[in-house]
Amino acid sequence: RIFACPFLHHNGGDIRATEIEITGKRRSKNTCFLLTGATGFLGIHLAEMLSKQGYTVIILARPRDNTAPKERIQALFDWLGSDGMPSCVQIVAGDLNRADLGLSLADYHRLAAGVDEIIHCASDTSFSERKRAQIEKANVENLHHLLDFAAKSRCCFFHFISTAYAAGKRRGICPETLKDTRSFFNVYEETKHRAEVTAAARCRREGIRLNIYRPSIVYGNSRTGKTLRFNAMYYPVKILVFLKNLYHQKHQEQTRESAEKMGISFGPDGAAHMPIRIEAAPSGGINLIPVDFFTAAFSAIMDTALDGGVFHITNDTSTSVSDFIHYTQTYFHITGIQAVPAEDVPPGTQSSLEILFSRYTEIYRQYMQDERIFDNTRAAAILNPKGISCPDFDYRIFSRCMQYAEAANWGNPS
Repeated sequence: RIFACPFLHHNGGDIRATEIEITGKRRSKNTCFLLTGATGFLGIHLAEMLSKQGYTVIILARPRDNTAPKERIQALFDWLGSDGMPSCVQIVAGDLNRADLGLSLADYHRLAAGVDEIIHCASDTSFSERKRAQIEKANVENLHHLLDFAAKSRCCFFHFISTAYAAGKRRGICPETLKDTRSFFNVYEETKHRAEVTAAARCRREGIRLNIYRPSIVYGNSRTGKTLRFNAMYYPVKILVFLKNLYHQKHQEQTRESAEKMGISFGPDGAAHMPIRIEAAPSGGINLIPVDFFTAAFSAIMDTALDGGVFHITNDTSTSVSDFIHYTQTYFHITGIQAVPAEDVPPGTQSSLEILFSRYTEIYRQYMQDERIFDNTRAAAILNPKGISCPDFDYRIFSRCMQYAEAANWGNPS
């Protein structure tokens, strides 16, 4: 038994299934997983992974923009390159916003009778405080609805996709444990922490095993660059490219004063000089993992950690902001951008260009100054013997990601 999970061992209900029963059902592929969030980037990759392993996967999804759940999921499997939706995947039109999951009483009980394990991937990843009510609804209140369902079902294992940044405001080592944390950089971190505590308490009470998976910042496939979303690490780069192209167009239209006023200049080859100071912690970095590593790590941890626990799915080596800037400048033919300590940008000294860039990227500012280090001892004890390791985020991987981003027009409609 690896990694005993202390929040399961107390005077609550009996554990619903033994390790032998769980592994036996999984080996015979008789396990039925209920998956939420499959219309998202991580969720659809988990759906694909489970279906390739031969499991029955029931996806809970709701209609959107007059598109039925089955059509939404089918389109995502097509995007992944699958040859049609796998026969082991079933779609249930439901809604986590509702206490009954949007199901009739008969359908609710029928689903509860068939589900062995639940993977909860659905969440709102917004950072904005003005969206607090929406984010709390998606990340905390809706979790209660799913946990109520888990309690009434035969579910014996709850797999919760959280985030390494649920650690909140801290510097240095962040352990793979549930910690009482009161201070956070944004509402997303706060609600994911609250959701972890909620899931732990309810699963303990109901005798349901719980694994909490905490990925860091997930980007596209490390081999192809393929991704569905162009937020997180992509967004500051997208803004820089947007500003470069905007002022290059003005430059070509002979409105040079616009670019010059912003301090931007262009060489004969179109290369841009954009003097921007980006505040970064000298000892910090951005912890980046590709989606293919995330799914491989999730599968290995799910198979091995049957006592429950908290696991950081992270990169052993964070990428410095300086390296990330270097990759960006090299790929997009830009100069002038530099990472500097915050004290090197005193209040009132920012240029018009720096102010404009800061306004666009304010929500990510803290992550450029991040000094959190994610201890992944528990996860590594499972992944290392299986030869599962996170690739270093180098220029080759960055280039693949950017090539795909440009080909996909950064996710914007053509």
